[in-house]
Amino acid sequence: MTGKPDLSCKVDLAAIRLAHDRIRSHIRRTPVVTSAALDEMAQARLFFKCENLQRSGSFKIRGAANAVFSLSDAEAARGVVTHSSGNHAAALALAAKWRGIRAWIVMPRNAPRSKIQNVEQHGAEITFCEPTLQAREAAAAQLMRSTGAVLVHPFDDDRVIAGQGTAALEFLEEVEELDAICVPVSGGGLISGTAIAAQSLLPAILVIGCEPMNADDAARSLASGKMEPAAAATTIADGLRATLAPRTFEVLKRRVDRVALVNEEEIASTMVLLSAELNGPVELSSAVAAWPALGGQLNLRSRRIGIIITGGNLDLGRPPA
Repeated sequence: MTGKPDLSCKVDLAAIRLAHDRIRSHIRRTPVVTSAALDEMAQARLFFKCENLQRSGSFKIRGAANAVFSLSDAEAARGVVTHSSGNHAAALALAAKWRGIRAWIVMPRNAPRSKIQNVEQHGAEITFCEPTLQAREAAAAQLMRSTGAVLVHPFDDDRVIAGQGTAALEFLEEVEELDAICVPVSGGGLISGTAIAAQSLLPAILVIGCEPMNADDAARSLASGKMEPAAAATTIADGLRATLAPRTFEVLKRRVDRVALVNEEEIASTMVLLSAELNGPVELSSAVAAWPALGGQLNLRSRRIGIIITGGNLDLGRPPA
């Protein structure tokens, strides 16, 4: 019997706990930090989960490692393939290295140089393509055909979503009472895993997606009730240029309370502010998650707000041609 593939998300708290057990020996349990200056600015109590200090430089290692170590020996022997602008690429390359298997990575030609170098240092094989989703998917499909490798999608994969949810699991083990949690939105893997973990542990918690105005497809999709295409503009937050998948969109519709939008000037200034106040590199994508609280958009004065700082892989030079 044939039919359409099941694209619904099957992840629950048990799957996230199992993922954490699977990957805990490979990842860092990143710290949660606070800043009196940022609290005063926000007029709220802010807690920052610092995934910029995570192995591979971002939260993406959680989902990649869970996917790679979920593979059977037969699947692992075929290697893995993905397409990514940077952080998932580096994370999958590292997870594959840990398991001793090959990794083929499709990256757009305009990916930040720092992120290309992160992939190269872990020994993965990079194929460059034009900077469009269609080109990335076509190149990955060709690699799957030619190598037999297993696809580990950056976000449209339950194993990845469960792995990403482990950041929120750790967060709420350390800070038990949060009124809200803020997460940047791109393809939706992190916010899906976060929402499932957080609302399973704290049913009343607000889950707030944070998105660039120049990449606002999640906000438009939730407003219209159907998946909307990518925005025409381009954001400086290069890690947030992906669009939702049906799997992640279904989770967002059920679990995300609102999406707050951040303009390009706010993204840039918040990155500088956070890097100084949190004493470490903070990516532009992470700044998107922090500004709605810092700028008072959320109307959560005096409340306890968790913010996931998703990565710290900064590109200080020009991207490659």
